[in-house]
Amino acid sequence: MKVRCSSESIEWLMQAIRRLPSDEPVPPGTHGYNEYTTQKEHWLGWLDPTAGRGTYPRQIGSNRDARDVYNHVVEPKLLAWLIGSAGVSTELVQAALREAESKTKLPSKSAAIRRHVPWEVVAAALKTRMSDSAA
Repeated sequence: MKVRCSSESIEWLMQAIRRLPSDEPVPPGTHGYNEYTTQKEHWLGWLDPTAGRGTYPRQIGSNRDARDVYNHVVEPKLLAWLIGSAGVSTELVQAALREAESKTKLPSKSAAIRRHVPWEVVAAALKTRMSDSAA
């Protein structure tokens, strides 16, 4: 059964992430990872309120959408994996990661990534990948 999701809803984002290739798993217990071994698994566990995984539960509200999620993520590894896997241009991804590496705190690293790759760019890349995989 195919779930119909409104464009840019959290459900849409989960569906888009499910279609992306996974990153290489790290060994269980790797520093900075909780109950997951890939950033794809991290995204899906955190976005799904029934998964019961991650450091803290995602806030749920009817007025929250994928843009809100992207703009509030504090873990740069999540953002780096998403922009790379979604098909954002290599130049933008590299610029974002270079600036993020120059920062010391997680919120600053994540903000640096978003400065180079705003939500609109990620959403467009995800929509392109979804339409390409549907064809």
